[in-house]
Amino acid sequence: MNKKTVRDIEVSGKKVLIRVDFNVPMQDGEITDENRIVEALPTIKYIVDNGGRAILFSHLGRVASAEDKKDATLAPVAKRLQELLQKEVKFVPETRGQVLEEAIANLKDGEILMFENTRFEDIEGKKESKNNPELGKYWASLGDVFVNDAFGTAHRAHASNAGIAANIKETVAGFLLEKEIKFIGGAVSNPKRPFVAILGGAKVSDKIEVISNLLNVADKVIIGGGMAYTFLKAQGFEVGTSLCEIEKLDLAKELLEKADGKIVLPVDFRFTKKFENEPASHVGPITDIKADEMSLDIGPKSVELFAEILATAKTVVWNGPMGVFEMSNYAHGTIGVCEAIANLKSATTIVGGGDSAAAAIQFGYASKFTHISTGGGASLEYLEGKLLPGIEIVANK
Repeated sequence: MNKKTVRDIEVSGKKVLIRVDFNVPMQDGEITDENRIVEALPTIKYIVDNGGRAILFSHLGRVASAEDKKDATLAPVAKRLQELLQKEVKFVPETRGQVLEEAIANLKDGEILMFENTRFEDIEGKKESKNNPELGKYWASLGDVFVNDAFGTAHRAHASNAGIAANIKETVAGFLLEKEIKFIGGAVSNPKRPFVAILGGAKVSDKIEVISNLLNVADKVIIGGGMAYTFLKAQGFEVGTSLCEIEKLDLAKELLEKADGKIVLPVDFRFTKKFENEPASHVGPITDIKADEMSLDIGPKSVELFAEILATAKTVVWNGPMGVFEMSNYAHGTIGVCEAIANLKSATTIVGGGDSAAAAIQFGYASKFTHISTGGGASLEYLEGKLLPGIEIVANK
Protein backbone atom coordinates (compact mmCIF):
# COMPACT_ATOMS: atom_id res chain seq x y z
CA MET A 1 0.00 0.00 0.00
CA ASN A 2 1.46 3.35 -1.04
CA LYS A 3 -0.83 5.49 1.12
CA LYS A 4 0.35 7.30 4.24
CA THR A 5 -1.10 6.11 7.53
CA VAL A 6 -1.34 7.59 10.99
CA ARG A 7 2.04 5.96 11.71
CA ASP A 8 3.65 8.35 9.23
CA ILE A 9 2.72 11.56 11.05
CA GLU A 10 3.41 13.17 14.40
CA VAL A 11 0.23 13.34 16.48
CA SER A 12 1.58 14.41 19.88
CA GLY A 13 0.07 17.70 21.01
CA LYS A 14 -1.99 17.96 17.81
CA LYS A 15 -5.73 18.20 17.28
CA VAL A 16 -6.36 15.09 15.19
CA LEU A 17 -9.60 15.04 13.20
CA ILE A 18 -10.70 11.42 12.77
CA ARG A 19 -13.52 10.54 10.38
CA VAL A 20 -14.83 7.24 11.72
CA ASP A 21 -17.73 5.16 10.44
CA PHE A 22 -20.06 4.75 13.38
CA ASN A 23 -23.11 4.30 11.18
CA VAL A 24 -24.24 1.34 13.28
CA PRO A 25 -27.69 -0.29 13.36
CA MET A 26 -29.86 0.95 16.23
CA GLN A 27 -33.12 -0.26 17.73
CA ASP A 28 -34.92 1.74 20.41
CA GLY A 29 -31.75 3.69 21.10
CA GLU A 30 -29.65 0.53 21.53
CA ILE A 31 -26.79 -0.52 19.24
CA THR A 32 -27.52 -3.94 17.72
CA ASP A 33 -24.14 -4.46 15.99
CA GLU A 34 -21.05 -2.65 17.27
CA ASN A 35 -18.54 -4.13 14.81
CA ARG A 36 -17.76 -0.77 13.18
CA ILE A 37 -17.04 0.80 16.58
CA VAL A 38 -14.77 -2.07 17.58
CA GLU A 39 -12.87 -1.88 14.29
CA ALA A 40 -12.11 1.82 14.87
CA LEU A 41 -10.56 1.28 18.31
CA PRO A 42 -6.95 0.61 17.18
CA THR A 43 -6.69 3.97 15.41
CA ILE A 44 -8.24 5.90 18.31
CA LYS A 45 -6.03 4.15 20.87
CA TYR A 46 -2.90 4.80 18.82
CA ILE A 47 -3.61 8.52 18.60
CA VAL A 48 -4.41 9.06 22.27
CA ASP A 49 -1.58 6.78 23.44
CA ASN A 50 0.79 8.93 21.41
CA GLY A 51 -0.43 12.21 22.88
CA GLY A 52 -2.86 13.27 20.18
CA ARG A 53 -6.12 15.08 20.89
CA ALA A 54 -8.70 12.87 19.18
CA ILE A 55 -11.69 14.62 17.59
CA LEU A 56 -14.10 12.00 16.26
CA PHE A 57 -17.05 12.48 13.95
CA SER A 58 -19.34 10.25 11.91
CA HIS A 59 -22.70 10.12 10.24
CA LEU A 60 -25.56 7.92 11.45
CA GLY A 61 -28.40 7.06 9.09
CA ARG A 62 -30.11 9.55 6.83
CA VAL A 63 -31.30 12.83 8.26
CA ALA A 64 -33.76 14.70 6.07
CA SER A 65 -35.70 16.74 8.65
CA ALA A 66 -35.50 18.04 12.21
CA GLU A 67 -37.84 15.19 13.20
CA ASP A 68 -35.17 12.65 12.18
CA LYS A 69 -32.61 14.11 14.59
CA LYS A 70 -33.94 12.55 17.78
CA ASP A 71 -33.39 9.00 16.44
CA ALA A 72 -30.04 9.80 14.82
CA THR A 73 -27.97 11.25 17.63
CA LEU A 74 -24.52 9.78 18.19
CA ALA A 75 -24.87 10.10 21.97
CA PRO A 76 -25.47 6.34 22.52
CA VAL A 77 -22.47 5.58 20.31
CA ALA A 78 -20.23 7.92 22.31
CA LYS A 79 -21.40 6.19 25.49
CA ARG A 80 -20.59 2.73 24.11
CA LEU A 81 -17.23 3.92 22.77
CA GLN A 82 -16.35 5.21 26.24
CA GLU A 83 -17.18 1.79 27.70
CA LEU A 84 -15.05 -0.04 25.12
CA LEU A 85 -12.09 2.30 25.54
CA GLN A 86 -12.52 2.52 29.32
CA LYS A 87 -11.64 6.18 28.85
CA GLU A 88 -13.78 9.33 28.89
CA VAL A 89 -15.27 10.41 25.59
CA LYS A 90 -16.53 14.01 25.73
CA PHE A 91 -19.65 14.23 23.59
CA VAL A 92 -20.67 17.57 22.08
CA PRO A 93 -24.21 17.50 20.62
CA GLU A 94 -23.33 20.10 17.97
CA THR A 95 -21.83 19.98 14.49
CA ARG A 96 -20.49 23.54 14.55
CA GLY A 97 -20.40 26.71 16.66
CA GLN A 98 -18.93 28.18 19.80
CA VAL A 99 -19.74 25.28 22.16
CA LEU A 100 -17.93 22.82 19.90
CA GLU A 101 -15.00 25.16 19.28
CA GLU A 102 -14.49 25.81 23.00
CA ALA A 103 -14.67 22.11 23.83
CA ILE A 104 -11.98 21.38 21.24
CA ALA A 105 -9.83 24.27 22.48
CA ASN A 106 -10.00 22.84 26.00
CA LEU A 107 -8.93 19.33 24.96
CA LYS A 108 -5.69 18.08 26.47
CA ASP A 109 -3.19 15.62 25.02
CA GLY A 110 -4.58 12.08 25.07
CA GLU A 111 -8.21 13.16 25.43
CA ILE A 112 -11.13 12.25 23.18
CA LEU A 113 -14.06 14.30 21.93
CA MET A 114 -16.87 13.25 19.63
CA PHE A 115 -19.22 15.69 17.97
CA GLU A 116 -22.72 15.14 16.65
CA ASN A 117 -23.93 13.33 13.53
CA THR A 118 -22.47 15.03 10.44
CA ARG A 119 -25.74 14.39 8.58
CA PHE A 120 -27.47 16.92 10.83
CA GLU A 121 -25.93 19.36 8.35
CA ASP A 122 -28.10 17.82 5.62
CA ILE A 123 -31.36 19.21 6.96
CA GLU A 124 -30.90 22.45 5.07
CA GLY A 125 -29.36 22.03 1.66
CA LYS A 126 -27.56 18.69 2.17
CA LYS A 127 -24.34 20.49 3.09
CA GLU A 128 -22.59 17.31 4.26
CA SER A 129 -23.70 14.94 1.50
CA LYS A 130 -23.19 17.50 -1.26
CA ASN A 131 -19.67 18.37 -0.01
CA ASN A 132 -20.48 22.01 0.72
CA PRO A 133 -17.12 23.89 0.42
CA GLU A 134 -17.80 26.17 3.39
CA LEU A 135 -18.63 23.21 5.67
CA GLY A 136 -15.55 21.23 4.68
CA LYS A 137 -13.37 24.29 5.29
CA TYR A 138 -14.98 24.90 8.68
CA TRP A 139 -14.49 21.34 9.90
CA ALA A 140 -10.90 21.38 8.64
CA SER A 141 -10.28 24.52 10.75
CA LEU A 142 -11.05 22.54 13.91
CA GLY A 143 -7.92 20.35 13.64
CA ASP A 144 -4.27 20.19 12.68
CA VAL A 145 -4.24 16.87 10.80
CA PHE A 146 -6.92 14.60 9.30
CA VAL A 147 -7.12 10.82 9.66
CA ASN A 148 -9.70 9.14 7.45
CA ASP A 149 -10.70 5.78 8.92
CA ALA A 150 -14.22 5.54 7.47
CA PHE A 151 -14.18 2.99 4.68
CA GLY A 152 -17.98 2.76 4.79
CA THR A 153 -18.23 6.24 3.24
CA ALA A 154 -15.08 6.04 1.10
CA HIS A 155 -17.16 5.78 -2.08
CA ARG A 156 -18.72 9.19 -1.41
CA ALA A 157 -17.14 12.65 -1.66
CA HIS A 158 -18.70 14.37 1.36
CA ALA A 159 -17.75 17.45 3.35
CA SER A 160 -16.57 15.19 6.19
CA ASN A 161 -13.96 13.46 4.05
CA ALA A 162 -13.16 15.13 0.71
CA GLY A 163 -14.19 18.58 1.98
CA ILE A 164 -11.86 18.45 4.97
CA ALA A 165 -9.00 16.93 2.96
CA ALA A 166 -9.15 19.83 0.50
CA ASN A 167 -8.63 22.33 3.31
CA ILE A 168 -6.04 20.73 5.58
CA LYS A 169 -2.29 20.21 5.26
CA GLU A 170 -2.30 16.41 5.18
CA THR A 171 -4.74 13.50 5.15
CA VAL A 172 -3.65 10.00 6.18
CA ALA A 173 -5.38 6.65 6.61
CA GLY A 174 -6.33 5.08 9.91
CA PHE A 175 -5.64 1.42 10.56
CA LEU A 176 -9.09 0.26 9.48
CA LEU A 177 -8.91 2.06 6.15
CA GLU A 178 -5.40 0.63 5.73
CA LYS A 179 -6.79 -2.90 6.25
CA GLU A 180 -9.59 -2.38 3.73
CA ILE A 181 -7.13 -1.14 1.10
CA LYS A 182 -4.78 -4.04 1.79
CA PHE A 183 -7.37 -6.81 1.64
CA ILE A 184 -10.10 -5.69 -0.77
CA GLY A 185 -7.81 -3.58 -2.95
CA GLY A 186 -5.22 -6.35 -2.93
CA ALA A 187 -7.76 -9.00 -3.91
CA VAL A 188 -8.71 -7.00 -6.99
CA SER A 189 -5.24 -5.81 -8.00
CA ASN A 190 -2.92 -8.67 -7.03
CA PRO A 191 -4.65 -11.79 -5.65
CA LYS A 192 -2.99 -15.07 -4.77
CA ARG A 193 -4.43 -17.68 -7.08
CA PRO A 194 -6.73 -19.47 -7.52
CA PHE A 195 -8.97 -16.48 -6.77
CA VAL A 196 -12.65 -17.34 -6.22
CA ALA A 197 -15.36 -14.70 -5.87
CA ILE A 198 -18.78 -15.56 -4.45
CA LEU A 199 -21.58 -13.14 -5.20
CA GLY A 200 -25.12 -13.33 -3.84
CA GLY A 201 -27.93 -10.94 -3.12
CA ALA A 202 -31.11 -10.05 -4.86
CA LYS A 203 -30.41 -8.34 -8.17
CA VAL A 204 -27.99 -8.63 -11.08
CA SER A 205 -28.51 -4.90 -11.66
CA ASP A 206 -26.93 -4.15 -8.27
CA LYS A 207 -23.76 -6.04 -9.15
CA ILE A 208 -23.33 -5.78 -12.93
CA GLU A 209 -20.03 -3.90 -12.70
CA VAL A 210 -18.74 -6.15 -9.91
CA ILE A 211 -19.43 -9.30 -11.92
CA SER A 212 -17.92 -7.79 -15.05
CA ASN A 213 -14.76 -6.63 -13.27
CA LEU A 214 -14.31 -9.87 -11.34
CA LEU A 215 -14.56 -11.88 -14.54
CA ASN A 216 -11.37 -10.07 -15.57
CA VAL A 217 -9.46 -10.93 -12.38
CA ALA A 218 -11.03 -14.01 -10.72
CA ASP A 219 -10.54 -17.64 -11.71
CA LYS A 220 -14.12 -18.56 -10.76
CA VAL A 221 -17.19 -16.42 -9.98
CA ILE A 222 -19.84 -18.31 -8.01
CA ILE A 223 -23.30 -16.74 -8.18
CA GLY A 224 -26.11 -17.48 -5.72
CA GLY A 225 -29.02 -15.65 -4.15
CA GLY A 226 -31.74 -13.98 -6.18
CA MET A 227 -29.27 -13.11 -8.94
CA ALA A 228 -28.94 -16.77 -9.90
CA TYR A 229 -32.51 -16.99 -11.23
CA THR A 230 -31.91 -14.26 -13.80
CA PHE A 231 -28.89 -16.21 -15.10
CA LEU A 232 -30.85 -19.47 -15.11
CA LYS A 233 -33.72 -17.82 -16.99
CA ALA A 234 -31.16 -16.46 -19.48
CA GLN A 235 -30.09 -20.07 -20.06
CA GLY A 236 -33.67 -21.03 -20.92
CA PHE A 237 -34.83 -22.49 -17.60
CA GLU A 238 -38.19 -21.71 -16.02
CA VAL A 239 -37.86 -20.15 -12.56
CA GLY A 240 -41.51 -20.02 -11.45
CA THR A 241 -42.23 -16.98 -9.27
CA SER A 242 -38.60 -16.68 -8.08
CA LEU A 243 -37.03 -13.25 -8.11
CA CYS A 244 -35.94 -12.59 -11.70
CA GLU A 245 -35.03 -9.42 -13.60
CA ILE A 246 -36.56 -10.04 -17.01
CA GLU A 247 -35.13 -6.78 -18.34
CA LYS A 248 -31.60 -8.02 -17.51
CA LEU A 249 -31.75 -11.35 -19.37
CA ASP A 250 -29.72 -10.08 -22.34
CA LEU A 251 -27.11 -8.71 -19.96
CA ALA A 252 -26.96 -12.05 -18.13
CA LYS A 253 -26.41 -13.80 -21.47
CA GLU A 254 -23.58 -11.38 -22.30
CA LEU A 255 -21.93 -11.99 -18.93
CA LEU A 256 -22.21 -15.76 -19.38
CA GLU A 257 -20.57 -15.48 -22.80
CA LYS A 258 -17.82 -13.23 -21.43
CA ALA A 259 -17.28 -15.63 -18.54
CA ASP A 260 -16.39 -18.53 -20.84
CA GLY A 261 -17.02 -21.04 -18.06
CA LYS A 262 -15.85 -18.92 -15.13
CA ILE A 263 -19.39 -18.38 -13.78
CA VAL A 264 -20.68 -21.20 -11.58
CA LEU A 265 -24.41 -21.34 -10.79
CA PRO A 266 -26.27 -23.38 -8.15
CA VAL A 267 -27.43 -26.87 -9.14
CA ASP A 268 -30.26 -27.36 -6.66
CA PHE A 269 -32.73 -25.21 -4.72
CA ARG A 270 -35.26 -25.07 -1.88
CA PHE A 271 -38.74 -24.51 -3.31
CA THR A 272 -41.86 -23.05 -1.69
CA LYS A 273 -45.08 -21.33 -2.71
CA LYS A 274 -44.99 -18.45 -0.24
CA PHE A 275 -42.39 -15.94 0.90
CA GLU A 276 -42.66 -17.17 4.48
CA ASN A 277 -40.43 -18.97 6.98
CA GLU A 278 -42.06 -22.34 6.43
CA PRO A 279 -40.03 -25.46 5.55
CA ALA A 280 -39.33 -25.91 1.84
CA SER A 281 -41.90 -28.11 0.09
CA HIS A 282 -39.11 -29.89 -1.84
CA VAL A 283 -35.47 -29.60 -2.87
CA GLY A 284 -34.11 -30.31 -6.33
CA PRO A 285 -32.75 -28.94 -9.63
CA ILE A 286 -34.35 -25.89 -11.22
CA THR A 287 -36.21 -28.19 -13.64
CA ASP A 288 -38.28 -29.43 -10.66
CA ILE A 289 -39.81 -25.99 -9.97
CA LYS A 290 -43.57 -25.62 -10.50
CA ALA A 291 -45.10 -22.55 -12.10
CA ASP A 292 -46.53 -21.29 -8.80
CA GLU A 293 -43.34 -21.92 -6.78
CA MET A 294 -40.28 -19.85 -5.95
CA SER A 295 -36.83 -20.69 -4.66
CA LEU A 296 -35.62 -18.90 -1.53
CA ASP A 297 -32.30 -20.70 -1.04
CA ILE A 298 -29.75 -22.94 -2.71
CA GLY A 299 -29.74 -26.66 -1.91
CA PRO A 300 -27.15 -29.02 -0.35
CA LYS A 301 -25.64 -30.17 -3.68
CA SER A 302 -24.91 -26.53 -4.55
CA VAL A 303 -23.16 -26.01 -1.21
CA GLU A 304 -21.13 -29.16 -1.87
CA LEU A 305 -20.18 -27.96 -5.38
CA PHE A 306 -19.18 -24.51 -4.14
CA ALA A 307 -17.16 -26.04 -1.28
CA GLU A 308 -15.21 -28.18 -3.77
CA ILE A 309 -14.29 -25.10 -5.81
CA LEU A 310 -13.36 -23.17 -2.67
CA ALA A 311 -11.15 -25.98 -1.36
CA THR A 312 -8.34 -25.08 -3.80
CA ALA A 313 -8.67 -21.28 -3.49
CA LYS A 314 -5.89 -19.03 -2.16
CA THR A 315 -8.00 -15.84 -2.24
CA VAL A 316 -11.76 -15.71 -1.61
CA VAL A 317 -14.05 -12.69 -1.68
CA TRP A 318 -17.66 -13.18 -0.60
CA ASN A 319 -20.34 -10.55 -1.08
CA GLY A 320 -24.02 -11.37 -0.72
CA PRO A 321 -26.10 -14.20 0.83
CA MET A 322 -27.12 -17.38 -0.99
CA GLY A 323 -30.77 -17.09 0.01
CA VAL A 324 -33.19 -15.37 2.34
CA PHE A 325 -30.91 -16.05 5.31
CA GLU A 326 -33.06 -13.94 7.65
CA MET A 327 -35.53 -16.87 7.56
CA SER A 328 -34.08 -19.91 9.37
CA ASN A 329 -35.52 -22.38 6.83
CA TYR A 330 -33.71 -20.58 4.02
CA ALA A 331 -30.41 -19.84 5.73
CA HIS A 332 -28.88 -23.25 4.99
CA GLY A 333 -27.10 -22.16 1.81
CA THR A 334 -25.62 -19.03 3.33
CA ILE A 335 -24.50 -20.93 6.44
CA GLY A 336 -23.00 -23.70 4.29
CA VAL A 337 -21.00 -21.31 2.13
CA CYS A 338 -19.96 -19.28 5.16
CA GLU A 339 -18.74 -22.46 6.87
CA ALA A 340 -16.87 -23.65 3.77
CA ILE A 341 -14.97 -20.36 3.50
CA ALA A 342 -14.33 -20.12 7.24
CA ASN A 343 -12.75 -23.59 7.31
CA LEU A 344 -10.17 -22.85 4.59
CA LYS A 345 -6.74 -23.16 6.16
CA SER A 346 -4.36 -21.42 3.75
CA ALA A 347 -6.49 -18.85 1.93
CA THR A 348 -6.99 -15.13 2.38
CA THR A 349 -10.73 -14.90 3.04
CA ILE A 350 -12.55 -11.59 2.74
CA VAL A 351 -16.19 -10.79 3.45
CA GLY A 352 -17.29 -7.75 1.48
CA GLY A 353 -19.53 -6.04 4.01
CA GLY A 354 -23.32 -5.70 3.99
CA ASP A 355 -25.48 -8.81 4.48
CA SER A 356 -22.49 -11.15 4.12
CA ALA A 357 -20.74 -9.51 7.07
CA ALA A 358 -23.97 -9.65 9.08
CA ALA A 359 -24.33 -13.35 8.28
CA ALA A 360 -20.72 -14.20 9.20
CA ILE A 361 -21.14 -12.43 12.53
CA GLN A 362 -24.64 -13.81 13.20
CA PHE A 363 -23.60 -17.41 12.52
CA GLY A 364 -20.48 -17.16 14.68
CA TYR A 365 -17.79 -17.36 11.99
CA ALA A 366 -16.44 -13.80 12.18
CA SER A 367 -13.15 -14.76 13.84
CA LYS A 368 -12.39 -17.33 11.13
CA PHE A 369 -12.21 -14.84 8.26
CA THR A 370 -9.06 -12.95 7.37
CA HIS A 371 -11.02 -9.73 7.00
CA ILE A 372 -14.64 -8.62 7.33
CA SER A 373 -15.18 -5.33 5.56
CA THR A 374 -17.07 -2.52 7.30
CA GLY A 375 -18.27 -1.13 3.99
CA GLY A 376 -21.31 -2.25 2.01
CA GLY A 377 -21.54 0.07 -0.99
CA ALA A 378 -17.86 0.99 -0.66
CA SER A 379 -16.84 -2.68 -0.82
CA LEU A 380 -18.91 -3.19 -3.97
CA GLU A 381 -17.45 -0.16 -5.73
CA TYR A 382 -13.93 -1.18 -4.73
CA LEU A 383 -14.58 -4.66 -6.16
CA GLU A 384 -15.79 -2.95 -9.34
CA GLY A 385 -12.28 -1.50 -9.64
CA LYS A 386 -13.44 2.08 -9.10
CA LEU A 387 -11.34 4.80 -7.50
CA LEU A 388 -12.94 5.72 -4.19
CA PRO A 389 -12.87 9.42 -3.17
CA GLY A 390 -12.23 8.57 0.50
CA ILE A 391 -9.09 6.67 -0.49
CA GLU A 392 -7.94 9.06 -3.20
CA ILE A 393 -7.80 11.94 -0.68
CA VAL A 394 -5.22 10.09 1.44
CA ALA A 395 -1.67 11.30 0.81
CA ASN A 396 0.70 8.94 -0.98
CA LYS A 397 3.95 7.89 0.65
